[in-house]
Amino acid sequence: MRIALGLAAAAEESHDVPVGAIIVVGDEIVARAFNEKERTGDPTAHAEMLAIRRAAQRLGTWRLNDATMYVTLEPCAMCAGAMIQARLGRLVFGAFDPKAGAAGSVLDILDVPWLNHRVKVKSGVLEAECSQLLSSFFSQMRRDG
Repeated sequence: MRIALGLAAAAEESHDVPVGAIIVVGDEIVARAFNEKERTGDPTAHAEMLAIRRAAQRLGTWRLNDATMYVTLEPCAMCAGAMIQARLGRLVFGAFDPKAGAAGSVLDILDVPWLNHRVKVKSGVLEAECSQLLSSFFSQMRRDG
């Protein structure tokens, strides 16, 4: 999660919402990403989406059953849906998202019994640090207008 926090800080430097993600298989990081919506103008350029794409490319398969994603913010519905489609094995996230979280806060897409896959979830890892980074970013945005 500390690596994901470092990536989130890089997103902030690019004036993107500071969210970072890594995907790990065994002891190896197979993908790293941070939010790039502002930099690319792509509304799907969330850290999780980019990390899933990069992991699939690196591993040569879209099936990420043996992979764990560490991400600093609870995924939105789009990202949670992509995790289902990628058959992600496990998700570990830091801060909860009470407005758009889709891994337990607002929705729980990752544990819907009638979908074809469920993702194991561990939440609240380094939650205070992840939340603080996001809070500081949005406070600064409000001050800057």
